[in-house]
Amino acid sequence: MTKRIIKLFLRLAIAAGFLSASADRFGWWPQDVSAWGNWNSFLEYTEIINPWIPISLIPTVAIVATAAEIIFALFLLIGFKTELFAKLSGFLLLLFALSMTFSTGIKGVFDYSVFSAAGAAFALSLMKEKYLELDTFIHKKSS
Repeated sequence: MTKRIIKLFLRLAIAAGFLSASADRFGWWPQDVSAWGNWNSFLEYTEIINPWIPISLIPTVAIVATAAEIIFALFLLIGFKTELFAKLSGFLLLLFALSMTFSTGIKGVFDYSVFSAAGAAFALSLMKEKYLELDTFIHKKSS
């Protein structure tokens, strides 16, 4: 496999993971495969993995996390500022992994490959060659 194909795969895989998780929060996955299944269940989980955050701020944290995942996913899909959004994705995933680790233990983090996903996002942020990215067309147009 070439580096370009690997980069494309990383972009699509990270974006798909974010979009799938977000879709689950809105109840768009069937119940038999769903982790949360609805927004209220996601809020309860957000509270569990963020016990140090006041309960009144949990909805805000959930909204910000979900918005970030959707925005990061869309930008990774189209290849807009890929290095930046890959790095931000890595930090978001690392924050999620650490929250899970300190609240529910390390096993869930490993079972859901959150550290692996964070590592993949950070690796993607270091790949400079453009391939099927909006940035390629923006750069050519401005040159």
